[in-house]
Amino acid sequence: MNYHKYHSVDVVNGEGTRCTLFVAGCEHNCRGCYNKSTLNPNSGHFFTQELEDQIIADLQDTRIKRRGLSLSGGDPLHPANVSAILKLVKRVKTECPGKDIWLWTGYELGELNNYQKGIVEQIDVMIDGQFKEDLYDPELLWRGSSNQIIHRFKL
Repeated sequence: MNYHKYHSVDVVNGEGTRCTLFVAGCEHNCRGCYNKSTLNPNSGHFFTQELEDQIIADLQDTRIKRRGLSLSGGDPLHPANVSAILKLVKRVKTECPGKDIWLWTGYELGELNNYQKGIVEQIDVMIDGQFKEDLYDPELLWRGSSNQIIHRFKL
């Protein structure tokens, strides 16, 4: 898996102070996408064990009260990302109790395959659906267009 950015402190992508990882790879190619540089799964930087360890350490750091991890992109549920994302979310749930996981995807909940569902079983909030430029609404919280749905699984 590749990624474009990692923010150890983020207050925009989900509730509270978070760690946020922007992965590479998205099949949807939505018109008006704000993050087109992340579409190619081979772009950005290789996601290393060192970065995964850093994310866990950041989530465990008590100097900053982080609520959890946000996964965006690109698309964390892109086929090139599923294995690494599943490993990461399982590790967060095991090693960082009480931290929630948010995930943004262009896929809709009802169209996920079994591998993608395995990730969804580990997360707390999923914002699904492709960005639709004609449904863009800057007043929406945590989503860009009104077709996108915020699913709260465990909060």
